[in-house]
Amino acid sequence: MPTHPHRALPYTISVSATIDAEVEHVILDGLNAYNDAITGHSDRQALSVVVRDRDSQRVLGGAMGRTSLGLLFLDLFYLPAALRGVGLGSEILEQFEAEGRRRGCVSAVLYTISFQAPAFYERRGWRAFGEIACSPEGTSRVFMSKTLQAAV
Repeated sequence: MPTHPHRALPYTISVSATIDAEVEHVILDGLNAYNDAITGHSDRQALSVVVRDRDSQRVLGGAMGRTSLGLLFLDLFYLPAALRGVGLGSEILEQFEAEGRRRGCVSAVLYTISFQAPAFYERRGWRAFGEIACSPEGTSRVFMSKTLQAAV
């Protein structure tokens, strides 16, 4: 319901389960322009570290995120079960962090789910700074950060 029920407003608000290109473009570009104007910096950049099959070059997994204003954001990280436990995940994370350092990032942030990989990240120097319960019962989102030392 509009906040002014007696006046016709010149806009509508809709809720959707999808994000089309126009919506993403307007919101992302608008927010980026605002941030750039306030900070005087425009250093945001996507980042991915990808594992491919050597023969077919098919993508098998990897990590993706971004860098911005001195922070490295790890948004998504996936490896199929057959590629876990052999050091590949550690190598991907190491390369992801190294590229963040190369771009001037001093800290990194991510969130994972309690049944996913908090221990994996903790063994590699990440520390939990928050946790929020979610479904199903007994599950939580774990927010983690890591200080990135300057590349030597």
